[in-house]
Formats: sequence, structure tokens, C-alpha cells
Amino acid sequence: MNYDISQKISVAEKLKMELVLALRRAGITDPDVVATMEGVPREAFVPEAFQHKSYEDITLPIGHHQTLSQPAVVGLMTEALELDDRKKVLEVGTGSGYQTAILSPLCRRVYSIERHAPLLAEAEKRFEQLRIRNVTTKVGDGTLGWDAQAPFERIIVTAAAADVPPILADQLSLGGIMIVPIGLTDDFQTILKVVKTDHGLETDELRDVRFVPLIPEEATGT
Repeated sequence: MNYDISQKISVAEKLKMELVLALRRAGITDPDVVATMEGVPREAFVPEAFQHKSYEDITLPIGHHQTLSQPAVVGLMTEALELDDRKKVLEVGTGSGYQTAILSPLCRRVYSIERHAPLLAEAEKRFEQLRIRNVTTKVGDGTLGWDAQAPFERIIVTAAAADVPPILADQLSLGGIMIVPIGLTDDFQTILKVVKTDHGLETDELRDVRFVPLIPEEATGT
């Protein structure tokens, strides 16, 4: 019995080591981001049928035609936010809650919006189980942001938009950073790092990716 337990532990440790290596190959070097991703149990955010693939650097389905981004993309977007424990973050697209759980220990508070109520309900259960306390959530249209809590020092969008969403840009504080995938074709989109300055929005292309589209509520029929 002891042998079996130690074997399971060693397998889990090996998988997490492979995850860390995948993050490093993707150029993610922030030690806080890497340590957080190593510590958050990704398998808790993955449907049971795919849990054996939890630590592979791949995108996984989570239901409702939504996906859980590959760890390298989660790490890249998180690192690009340049977080610290004073930052208030808006997350557009809670999904399974994995990205939220990564953000949580790296900032002051996360406000997360999800348009699929069943997905959000499952994510909230995971937050409770993992004792994640600095997250506030709601069901809603992420393209509208969260005006009552604005401005935000950081905004992360986990679905592809046609362009930088103007309402979200308005809710970003001066000097703030938004990370958002841009492009609605069936091919790859580009992750943009958007910085709000006195002179407007400055953008920097980070990486090509593939995300589900960011859809306004009126377009969903819900």
C-alpha cells in the first residue's frame, strides 16, 4: 500500500515537473507565476474524462462549447499582466475557474464574469473547495465589463474579440494592462498586451493562439 501511494505521488510530481518545463519552453520565467501554476491542481478544473491529460500542455474541453486553455497560454497571459498584491483584476470568461485560481494568489482581488451559468456554478464550487476567497463572480455579458467595480488595474479576456473591446478599455485604469486575444477567424488569433496611457492605448503582440469567440449576450439568445 505504501508503495502504491508513493508511486502515485511520484507520478504527480513528474507531471508537474513536465508542466514547469513546458512553461519555461514557452518563455515564462516569472517565479511567482510558475510556482502558482505548479501549486494549483489543474485536474480539479478538468472534466473527469480528461483528468489524465490535466498536466499536458494542451487545450481541453470543459462543456458548453468552451475550452480550458493550454497551461503555456495561461502562464503567458498571467505573466504579461504584471501582477502584484495591490492589483484589482477583471477576468472576462471564468470558464472552469482555472485561470481565476491562478490569478487569485497573485493579486488583491479578482472580479470574474461568465455568461454560462452552469459553468460558473461549477467554478464557484471549486473555489470553495480550494478555499479561494478573493474572487467575486457573476453571470453576465463579459463584453460589458463590470462597471460597478471599475476601474480595474488589470483586465484579462479569455475569449477572442474582433478588436480591443472599447467598454473594457474604458474600465481600465490609467497605466493599466489588458490582455486580450484578437481575431475571429477559424485560424489563429493574436494575444495583445494593451497598456492605457495618457496618449491612448498602446499594444504589443505576444503570441498566436486559438480561443473561442467573445460573444455579446444578445448574440447568444440567452
